[in-house]
Amino acid sequence: MIGTLRAVVLDAPDIRRLAAFYAALGGWTQQYADDEWISLDAGDGWRVAMQRSPGHVPPRWPDPAYPQQAHLDLRVADLDAGGATAIGLGAELLSKNDNWHTLADPAGHPFDLCLSPDNQRTTLAGVMLDCPDAKVLSEFYAEMLGKPVTYAGEGMAMIGEDGAQPVMFQQVADYRAPRWPDPAAPQQFHLDVTVSDVEEAEAAALKLGAASLSFAGENWRVYTDPAGKPFCLCWD
Repeated sequence: MIGTLRAVVLDAPDIRRLAAFYAALGGWTQQYADDEWISLDAGDGWRVAMQRSPGHVPPRWPDPAYPQQAHLDLRVADLDAGGATAIGLGAELLSKNDNWHTLADPAGHPFDLCLSPDNQRTTLAGVMLDCPDAKVLSEFYAEMLGKPVTYAGEGMAMIGEDGAQPVMFQQVADYRAPRWPDPAAPQQFHLDVTVSDVEEAEAAALKLGAASLSFAGENWRVYTDPAGKPFCLCWD
């Protein structure tokens, strides 16, 4: 294990609107807010943050010219009721079947409402990363986050146990990697990983197949994973 999952971070031009949407939809509580960043406690150990991105170009799922890079899976007891609530809060319905409804949040990020009849509230089940090779990316993050590969199937994989911040991987044809900070190929989201010693963590991440983007702040550094998705190593 190199570090622990600190937050799933969504880009948005209006972070207050996006934070208010998820807070109302899931009953998530605000942990921190300033003009550039808002973080929410989504329960069950999850932290979801919104990062201001004035040039944000939203995905237009399923349009391959504007592909999604990731999406959130949320559990609801009633799909129709959950979907109606989300739409009332500003979401757009994109697709639906008997087991899940796909919607876009106010910043255009797709998310799934997944049927879970025994779930009494809207909860975050996991984050799904699109990628060219689910096996490769799941093995990378399994080592990065210290979570075992708990599912590996045809074009799909998962690390971590259900209920313990699982990360899932979805293999897609014609995958297009982000080219952060190029706005023509936006990151849309990234993962923050907490580490105790950034020098040791960086060396280990690079050995696993990460690449440094040579961009850093006071307590974070930016890298890309083997699928080209940015992530940050963070320390306190």
